[in-house]
Amino acid sequence: MLSQIQSASLSGIEALSVQVEVNTDLEGEPKPMIVGLPDASVRESQERVNSAIVNSGYKMPYSKTIINLAPGDLRKEGPSFDLPIALGILAATDQLPEESINGYLFAGELALSGELRPVKGGLPMAILAQRSGLKGLILPEISAREAALVSSLPVYGMRSLDQVRRFLTGDLKMAPVNGQAILEEIQDQQRYEVDFADIKGQQAAKRAVEIAVAGGHNILLIGPPGSGKSMLAKRIPTIMPEPTLEEYLEILSIHSVAGLSQKAGTLEMVRPYRNPHHTISDVGLLGGGTVPGPGEISLAHNGVLFLDELPEFRRSTLEVLRQPLEDGSVTISRSKAKVTLPCSFMLVAAMNPTPDGYDESSGREIRSTPAQIQRYRSRISGPLLDRIDIHVDVPALSISELRNEKSGEDSAIIRQRIQNARAVQLARFRGSRIYSNAQMGQQALRNHCEIQPGDAQLLEHAMEELKLSARAYDRILKVARTIADLAGSEQISKIHLMEAIQYRSLDRAVFY
Repeated sequence: MLSQIQSASLSGIEALSVQVEVNTDLEGEPKPMIVGLPDASVRESQERVNSAIVNSGYKMPYSKTIINLAPGDLRKEGPSFDLPIALGILAATDQLPEESINGYLFAGELALSGELRPVKGGLPMAILAQRSGLKGLILPEISAREAALVSSLPVYGMRSLDQVRRFLTGDLKMAPVNGQAILEEIQDQQRYEVDFADIKGQQAAKRAVEIAVAGGHNILLIGPPGSGKSMLAKRIPTIMPEPTLEEYLEILSIHSVAGLSQKAGTLEMVRPYRNPHHTISDVGLLGGGTVPGPGEISLAHNGVLFLDELPEFRRSTLEVLRQPLEDGSVTISRSKAKVTLPCSFMLVAAMNPTPDGYDESSGREIRSTPAQIQRYRSRISGPLLDRIDIHVDVPALSISELRNEKSGEDSAIIRQRIQNARAVQLARFRGSRIYSNAQMGQQALRNHCEIQPGDAQLLEHAMEELKLSARAYDRILKVARTIADLAGSEQISKIHLMEAIQYRSLDRAVFY
């Protein structure tokens, strides 16, 4: 007997429809056979399914059984097909009414006991089910929580194969997961455990960080060990505007596909903060694999990617950032698949001022020669530096600053100023695909970053003295526009321009 059941396979951060076909009562060895480009984990599902069906009190067919995962040219991977395969077998052997499985999408890994284990990609599967007009989605209990955030789609969280069967036959009544209640629970949670008020001193660096967040600019923090670069970076998400529901679902989709939302155990409406080690590979940063999946830049989507000890990263690894920083997406091509992943993030990088780590502010002898310092800094290519709008010094703190018990502004106050500046930008770019000053192209620069003739001469002089590139010229104008927005000024004035110019510290000559 033949049965058909709907499931899904992941490609990038999207779910693609897969139809599981089960045909029993065939002549041949009484053994299941899975076809349709399955990987090793899918082929192994026949053993898990066999044990789960028997241990749940049902029977396997005593005939040859063919299980086809259609379409046949789409590679299938992962254990999420266990549940639909088991239900297809039950339907094909009259242990489950065929009509009961129609209209649902199923996914879930089975334990040998028949219990359901969570799977990756619950949220993309919910989006697929809603788009396909299905009447519901059945997932393991944990995976159903994130999937229920997709409005208007009934999502049912199940604990075992037997529970799923009893629900489908009507022996068990269950209400769908309440997505609105989960959303309210997430929104009521405390957002962050750290705060900008924890940082002592560093007023100039905090000001630069505020400007960077307000305009969506990339920033490079330069200072000796212990000056607070990592503390500043870790607290940047706390002053970013809270993610909208649309942004949060984009973040959650990526983390769901990567399996991170399952490992976390809880859902939090926060912007991601990713801090990969400098030994990371190109694939780890950009994404990839046999079937391409998200890397660190995509996991940082709508959040912060912090690269500490920037010159210690392999140059080839850093160079792969150039195109994603410009486009906000990355396309990964492999022999078996080609996917485009979103990666619109704020790049925050940190480095020491010299190879030995110290500068004049640290009070220690600088043993590096100017030539050594130049070689150290040249590990970061000019094109990559040009894509970092703000370079700011983070000097070593004095003893008096460390002992000062007075706390600075907390994150909520800073975030409110940033939200006000972002509101100005959203109004300015309404009707376009630009959402912050950092995303402005040439036309937008001409329209919104006009400066007075006298100020233009000042900028030209700075360009000549610092030998800045054309891209750096544009970056200065964008940063000046953000400074003006924070000040509530419609016009970019000389003081805004001068502050923006000083945030190109690595473009200045180095003499110690």
